[in-house]
Amino acid sequence: MTIADRFRGFLPVVIDLETGGFNANTDAILEMASVVIRMDDDGYVYPGERLFFNIAPFEGANIEPASLEFTGIEPGHPFRDEVSEVKAFTSTFDGIRKEMKQTRCTRAILVAHNAAFDHAFIRQAVIRCSIKRSPFHPFSAFDTVSLGGLAVGQTVLAKACRACGLEFEDQEAHTALYDCDKTAELFCYIVNRWQPLLDLSRVSDEL
Repeated sequence: MTIADRFRGFLPVVIDLETGGFNANTDAILEMASVVIRMDDDGYVYPGERLFFNIAPFEGANIEPASLEFTGIEPGHPFRDEVSEVKAFTSTFDGIRKEMKQTRCTRAILVAHNAAFDHAFIRQAVIRCSIKRSPFHPFSAFDTVSLGGLAVGQTVLAKACRACGLEFEDQEAHTALYDCDKTAELFCYIVNRWQPLLDLSRVSDEL
């Protein structure tokens, strides 16, 4: 089985954004991290290549002081090595499309914690950056809030990770790269937990 077979032609890609607020139309994207999901020969998934960008706020972007206080991000700090939204999204999408080609997937599917939030910001960034086409399915996603609630009865990322036996450092949270890594680990844990049932289903179909 390939990852294209496992997810009906979709390539799962984990995304986490840190933003200047909750309004996708007006608020800045300040950090973006991505992790592609790969599959081994036994049908088990694992986190693959990762990318991370500190992003310069787009012109006229709103940034809520409460958001900066929460994340600790300092836009414009010389050590942040910020890139434009265009650079961040173009590089991320190019990497996703390369992975799609290698895995023979026809589309990427977003994996995120509170996926509707990230989906909305991605859609607006694609419009602002005049990117012709996003690799992501326009509305479908794997939301680890729902998956965590189903698998271990926890919807908060930190609590869901701990319930799965995954380490989670609270002081590292609310950075895009750390949260993206942990969301990827949680997603893989849950998918792999169901893999034996999928194998049994295939055996039953063959009998």
